[in-house]
Amino acid sequence: MRVVIVGAGIGGLTAALSLHEAGVETLVVESAARLRPLGVGINLLPHAVRELTELGLGGALAELGVPTAEMVHFDRHGGRIWGEPRGRALGYDWPQYSIHRGELQMALLDAVRARLGAGAVRAGTLFEGFEQDGSRVRARLLDRASGTAETVDADVLVGADGLHSTVRAQLNPDEPPPLWNGIRMWRGVTEGEPFLSGRTLAVAGSNTASKLVVYPISIQAERAGRALLNWVAEVRLPSGAPLGQTADWNRTGRLEDVLPHYADWTFDWLDVPAMLSRTAEILEYPMVDRDPLDRWTSGRVTLLGDAAHPMYPIGSNGGSQAVLDARVLAHELAKAADPAEGLLGYERARREPVNAIVLACRDMPADRVLHAVGERAPDGFDKIEDVLTPEELRTITGAYRRTSFDDAEALNTRPSYSVKR
Repeated sequence: MRVVIVGAGIGGLTAALSLHEAGVETLVVESAARLRPLGVGINLLPHAVRELTELGLGGALAELGVPTAEMVHFDRHGGRIWGEPRGRALGYDWPQYSIHRGELQMALLDAVRARLGAGAVRAGTLFEGFEQDGSRVRARLLDRASGTAETVDADVLVGADGLHSTVRAQLNPDEPPPLWNGIRMWRGVTEGEPFLSGRTLAVAGSNTASKLVVYPISIQAERAGRALLNWVAEVRLPSGAPLGQTADWNRTGRLEDVLPHYADWTFDWLDVPAMLSRTAEILEYPMVDRDPLDRWTSGRVTLLGDAAHPMYPIGSNGGSQAVLDARVLAHELAKAADPAEGLLGYERARREPVNAIVLACRDMPADRVLHAVGERAPDGFDKIEDVLTPEELRTITGAYRRTSFDDAEALNTRPSYSVKR
């Protein structure tokens, strides 16, 4: 079997490693001329950490990311509303890691090239489309530097090419553009002092107005007594405001656009304006997703990661679900008698559960509770019990259980997806 993967992101590279482990010949094509450690921080759920550990990357994760200890919600004045442990403290056999997305991608890329060979990832290669019959799929590729076109035959084609997937567009030519929910996000990474536990994922404010997410992403900075802080500022724009830009993770943002929304957010545990102001590079992105598809697969072609199920960055699911996709894809292809049968097995296992997460991220009850805090106690509070009922506080826990954290025992006892050649 030979598989061509379009896209050398987290999902595509994890798929290449998993397929190689199962003895499947794999080629990854990537449009970027050079792969660099771009982006900001992400969270890897224990589900994804287990899979990458079984691929032999546990040591790399431990040398890069911070094992997240807790997630805590605050109001816009820094008052604590709710908190819950994460990773091993929540009963999982694997940690949750907060990690720089680009560093994770480079660790995956290094592993692919070491195991599959230097030519296993072809950068600077545009995927232009495909044709297929009952026995083969043919990918049309274009070398960006030379302008040389070629057609590559394979048994399977996997679109892991992100939100603006060319593979998805050919499978769904009438699909509308990504859907925007009216929230604009600014992101950045900057060095600072450790705050709270030193391994806290903190969320302040409410996405009905302004919300901030901040957490440390470098174990090396922690060992030096510092913190490399990843922050995400979410601001809901007035109803009817135009999107005004293409959703591009690497689009440059401006401090003067985001800082006014947080000018007085100075907490006893974090000076938000100072953190934003010392950030060297700010990125800007609209919060978008797409409606869930009723199929990912057509014959010998399928989708993976953001190409299959782009979702709002809520509940730490984006990169983690891409890793799970990759592992299940390799598992199903390795055990199937026919590649098309394997792709359908992958879709049966993954599509409905992940589509449910996409929809849950659009309507998080936790966000409504945080908004209620802002309405009932606009100037802050002394005790959250004076603001929210016990049932409302439990709603926050239930919301995260529904999207991400309801299956510690199931994950700990599930058989491995690894298929050794």
